[in-house]
Amino acid sequence: PSVTGSKEQTEGQRSTLECSSPYVCPWGDIVLHWEGYDPRVSEMSSRTQLDTSGIGHQVNLTSTFSWKDHSKKLLCEVSHGSRKAGTEVVLRVRHAPKDTQVSLSPSSGNIGVGDAVTLSCEVGSSHPPVAGYRWYKDGMAVGTERVLALRGVRREDHGRYHCEAQNALGTGVSPAVALRVFSAEISASPAAEVREGTAATLSCDVPGREGHPEELTYTWYKNGAWLKEGPAHTLVFPAVTAGDAGYYSCQVTNSQGSDTAQAIGLSVTYPPRIPTLTLFQETQGGRLVIVRCSVDSHPPATLAIDHDGTVLATSGAQVALRQRLGVTASRNSLRLEIRDAGPRDSGKYGCTASNVHGNASATKVLVTRAAELLIQPSAEVSEGTAVTLTCVGTGDAEEEPLYTWYRNGRRLQESSFPTLEFPSVRGDDAGAFQCQVRSRNGSDTSEAVPLRVLYPPRQPVLSSFLQSRGGRLGIIQCSVESDPESDLTLRRGDDVTACTRGCPQATNPRVRVTRSYNSLKVEIWDVVVEDEGIYVCQAGNSQGSASATVDFQA
Repeated sequence: PSVTGSKEQTEGQRSTLECSSPYVCPWGDIVLHWEGYDPRVSEMSSRTQLDTSGIGHQVNLTSTFSWKDHSKKLLCEVSHGSRKAGTEVVLRVRHAPKDTQVSLSPSSGNIGVGDAVTLSCEVGSSHPPVAGYRWYKDGMAVGTERVLALRGVRREDHGRYHCEAQNALGTGVSPAVALRVFSAEISASPAAEVREGTAATLSCDVPGREGHPEELTYTWYKNGAWLKEGPAHTLVFPAVTAGDAGYYSCQVTNSQGSDTAQAIGLSVTYPPRIPTLTLFQETQGGRLVIVRCSVDSHPPATLAIDHDGTVLATSGAQVALRQRLGVTASRNSLRLEIRDAGPRDSGKYGCTASNVHGNASATKVLVTRAAELLIQPSAEVSEGTAVTLTCVGTGDAEEEPLYTWYRNGRRLQESSFPTLEFPSVRGDDAGAFQCQVRSRNGSDTSEAVPLRVLYPPRQPVLSSFLQSRGGRLGIIQCSVESDPESDLTLRRGDDVTACTRGCPQATNPRVRVTRSYNSLKVEIWDVVVEDEGIYVCQAGNSQGSASATVDFQA
C-alpha cells in the first residue's frame, strides 16, 4: 500500500493520512487498515472505487496529534490471511517546547557564598528545535543562555528561578526551582548602637529562613565565647546594659552543615558614671599638686576641673590657663598640674563629666602644707658631705617667722633662719627631719623627710668567750656600725673561718656560723689547741673598710 498526506502535522490540528491500494478484491478476504493510532482521538473512513474511471481501495485516518506522538510510527498494512505487506510512517508533529525543567548543580548540600552554581534549562521535546532561552529570578529576567552559570554565588542570588524555551510554535515554561544560599548574617534592631536601658534585638538570618525545608539551629557567641544555642534566631535584650556591649556572632546549622556569620558590634551608649578624682602633692624638689579626673562613659565625656567653683581646666574648649598650670587631656581623662603650690591652692576641687546622655560630678578637698622641707644636695649623701636642710614656708612678710627643727621627733634647735646646715655631715646626723614654721598667723609643720648618711665601717667590736660547762664551747663574735651594711670576714692567718657572704660553707663540723645585719657569730664546739690563735675580723662596704683582732686561747 501507499501513504499520502502532509509530511508534518501540527499539534492540536486535525489532519488526514491516506492508506491506499490500486487493487480491489470484492470477494476476497484482503484487508487494508491502519496500525498504531489512538482510537480515542481518531476517526477511520474507507472508500472503494471499481468503475470505468479507476480501481482502488483507500482507508483514511483522521486524527489530532499531540507532542507525545512526535516520532511515533504508524503502519498502513494490507493483509491476506497470514500474508502481510505494509508501509511505515514516522510522525513529525510540530509543537512548542514541552516538559521544560530546571536542573540545579550541585543538587545537594548547602550552597554558600562564593560557591559555583549552574542552572540548566532542560527540554523534554521540541519540534522544531528550541531557538532561544530566557531565565527569570523572582520574575526578573536574568539570562538568555541554556545554562545560567553563577561562578561566585552571593546572598542576593537566593531566590526562585525558572526558564522559558522558545521555538516558532511557542514557549515552554519550567516550574520554578529555589536556589537557597546558606549564608548567615546578623542584623541589629533598632540599630547597632543603642542607649542603655532600651530594648534591642539581634537577628541571625539565612536567606529564605521562613521557607527553609528543615529546622535550623542557632549558636550565639559574644566576643568569641559561647553564649547560647537553640532554635531561636534572635537574641533579645529587653533593657540593654553597658555590659551587653561587645561583638556578637552566630552559627547556623542544618543537616547539611553550618555557616558562621561575621561578627557585629553592639555599642551601648550611657551617661557618665561618678568620676574618679585623685589629688596628689609632691613636696620634694619643688611644690607640685596634681589633680586627675577620669570617668567611664560612652560616648566620651567632656571633663572640667574647678577650684571652689572656678573652672581651671577642661577637655573641651580650652580655658585661659594660668602660668602655674599645665593640662593634659585624653579620652575620658583630664590631668591638671599646679606648680609652686601653696595654701592659696587649698580648697574644694570638683570634676564634672558630661555627654549627650547626662552628667556626673565628684569633689575632694585639698589641704596644702605651708611648710615644706628640702634637702640639698640629696636626701642620701656620703659622710663628710656638706648638707643643707631648708624649711620653705609662707610666713608673714612683715614678720620674721621662727623655724624649729626636729630629728626623729626630738627638738634640735629654733632660730629665725630657714636652714639647718651640716658642713661635714656624719653618720650620727642621719634621721627623719621636720621643721615647724611659726608666725603671727599660726604655725605649720612639714612632713618628716629622711636623711640617710652613708659611712664606712667603724672599728669592729671583736670578742671571744670560752665556756667549759657541758663541753668546751668557744664563741667569737664580730659586730660593726656602718651604712650601707658591711661584709664581714673572720680569718685566722690566711684561712677564712667564716664570712657574711661570698665564702664557702664551713667544712669543719665543729664550727657553726650565725649571720645577721652587720654581725657575725662563730661557735666552735669541742675546742682543741689547734683552734687557738689570732683571729682578724675585716669589715667593708662601698664607703671603706676597717678591721680588729682578738687572741683566742683555749
